[in-house]
Amino acid sequence: MHPGWYVPIGFLVGAYGTIIGGGGGFILVPLLVFLFPDDGPSMITAASLAVVCVNAASGTIAYAVQRRISYRTGILFAAATIPGALLGSYLTRFIPKRLFGIVFGCLLVAVAGVLAITRSMHRTAAAPGRDQVPRLRPAQLALGMGLSVFIGCFSSLAGIGGGIIHVPVFTYLFGFPLHVATATSHFVLVFTALAGVVEHLLDHTWPTHLLRDALLATGVVAGAQLGAFLSRRIAAPWIVVGLAAALGVVGVRLILTTL
Repeated sequence: MHPGWYVPIGFLVGAYGTIIGGGGGFILVPLLVFLFPDDGPSMITAASLAVVCVNAASGTIAYAVQRRISYRTGILFAAATIPGALLGSYLTRFIPKRLFGIVFGCLLVAVAGVLAITRSMHRTAAAPGRDQVPRLRPAQLALGMGLSVFIGCFSSLAGIGGGIIHVPVFTYLFGFPLHVATATSHFVLVFTALAGVVEHLLDHTWPTHLLRDALLATGVVAGAQLGAFLSRRIAAPWIVVGLAAALGVVGVRLILTTL
């Protein structure tokens, strides 16, 4: 692919990833697998996490200005994801590429199905402008932090950052409005992705396509700002439908490609 395409691709990944609070790694990982088949899982996840980290930082700044981030919950969940993210980055060297693609693809399809079935739950609980965030009880915080350890491990292993899993956790388990859940997920994503990037640096598994990654990162910075702007203007059910459709298509294609 010509390098001139990387900035526009990064822009679209950044915009869409920020709208749904997923960081864009779930799009970027299979895209890199298709375009760079000679790169192993470790190289692909390292590149994806680096771009996702930049995207999350840019989107978080925009969401902070909009006052949509639940910092108390976000900081606790972020602290729990870091050990898992470090473990996931370490494990990438031991995962066969075929198994990596099949497992990741099946997970995306499963999540897509759940979101498509339950999308109507967001019509009232996640309407734009509702910023009342429930205060989690100690037992709920403990559950959320435990899940965050697992999310950090898997997301770093897959190079997706974890936002696509944290958003349903915030909304379905703890009753967060979707537009607050996506913003808080993006905030957590900064720490998760950064931990994974550091682990790859320490293991000397940094990707070799530095120009590609720099151009993708340049695109996601601007894309994240647009995504944060548009997210307040898109009804919550449509965000869920868009997320489910994207996850389903990407998951199926990734499975078929690696079989």
